[in-house]
Amino acid sequence: MDEEKSIDEPVVYDDLVDQHTDELTELLDNHDMKLLRERMNEMQEYDVAEFLSSITDNRMPMLFRMLSKEKAADVFANLEAPDQERIINSITDSELSGIVEELYVDDAVDMMEELPANVVKRVMRTATPETRNLINQYLHYPENSAGSIMTAEFVDLKKYMSVKEAFARIRRIGEDKETIYICFVTSAHRKLEGIVTVKDLLLADPDTVIEDLMDRNVIYAVTTEDQESVSEKFSDYDLMALPVVDKENRLVGIVTVDDIIDVMEQEATEDIQIMAGMTPSDKPYLRTSTTEMWKNRIPWLMFLMLSATFTSMILTSFEDRLAVQAVLIAFIPMLMGTGGNSGAQASTAVIRSLSLGDVEPRDVLKVMWKEWRVALLCGLSLGGVNFVKMLLLDGMLLGNSSITVSVAATVSLSIVFIVMFAKVVGSFLPIAAEKIGVDPAVMANPLISTLTDAVSLLIYIYMAKLILKI
Repeated sequence: MDEEKSIDEPVVYDDLVDQHTDELTELLDNHDMKLLRERMNEMQEYDVAEFLSSITDNRMPMLFRMLSKEKAADVFANLEAPDQERIINSITDSELSGIVEELYVDDAVDMMEELPANVVKRVMRTATPETRNLINQYLHYPENSAGSIMTAEFVDLKKYMSVKEAFARIRRIGEDKETIYICFVTSAHRKLEGIVTVKDLLLADPDTVIEDLMDRNVIYAVTTEDQESVSEKFSDYDLMALPVVDKENRLVGIVTVDDIIDVMEQEATEDIQIMAGMTPSDKPYLRTSTTEMWKNRIPWLMFLMLSATFTSMILTSFEDRLAVQAVLIAFIPMLMGTGGNSGAQASTAVIRSLSLGDVEPRDVLKVMWKEWRVALLCGLSLGGVNFVKMLLLDGMLLGNSSITVSVAATVSLSIVFIVMFAKVVGSFLPIAAEKIGVDPAVMANPLISTLTDAVSLLIYIYMAKLILKI
């Protein structure tokens, strides 16, 4: 029964990869290099890269050199910058030139941006003049633009070609292209005229002209367009590849879905870091030094600490009034926390909607009106529960005689107005940031919490003056 069950159970791919990694490690320890090379050339490039990265001694470059030429370039593209540097420093100029020529241009550009200057100089020196010029061209595009993430390896066709001629061209040049599933139709001056898929070609008659098959309504990006905007197009239109044109509408490259997945991960990580009050870093956590982490975190922490001075000033200026009803001081942390949490909820929802394109700056009044209504309901719910809790739990059960109906009303009404203020401000600030061209994530948790802390105190104190006459 156990044997039948084990046969019927599906094999989990991650478990299979672990088995292969264990096998490679065993072969390496047993010095069975011939079989080790065969196994590595059979595995996925990413899995081989992960195995090589796990080897911290000088055997890693040696194992890399055992890979076939084509496999080596793909594995190299999947390695992190420090591992790439280790390999570059251990191979000859001829071997390095072969790797660079096999890499897709976008992968080569990514490598250049990560490696130290002295290593980049050596890489550029070994590249062919054509590759060197192409890499330099890509490096001159603005950072995080469509031009900086595109690749020049695409299949271009002419509209006067027949399907038969198109397939002949794909067979001739397709091996070195990043994708052949979507082909781009260009004019004699390289202007983008349409797109056609391999599916369209397969299902068409061999003598059909491309012009009759191509889709002229092409979604495209401009080289200077922000990569976040490019990722939105992939999401909105379910694209596999997006053509990139220059200012004269000439096709200069394409962005593929694998690159956009990296962009989405990068943008999401950046937003999370900004919302947490940190300077964004594109380095993995374990590769970021303690000093660099300190530099990324201390500016926001310093700003927030100094901005909290306003809260202290408010407390100090109203210290005598609060002393008349000392019980009010006990509820200050709860009120400030509720305000900060309410503002964070609103800002997070709006920032997410802005990033997805669900909300535009012109929708600011609609958003604020919606959040005001949500805030009113939340505030009344929180205030009502707090009023009952203060009278029953704090007043009656715990026997705190200072908790009167007036005190409970003061705290509860303060909650209502604090929540309303926090949610409206939390929804407005990210949209205002988007309007002036600042990342909306800057207006997230830390900044809004600091602002609502100060205003929450003012609301609380003036509510106490109105109801308790302090």
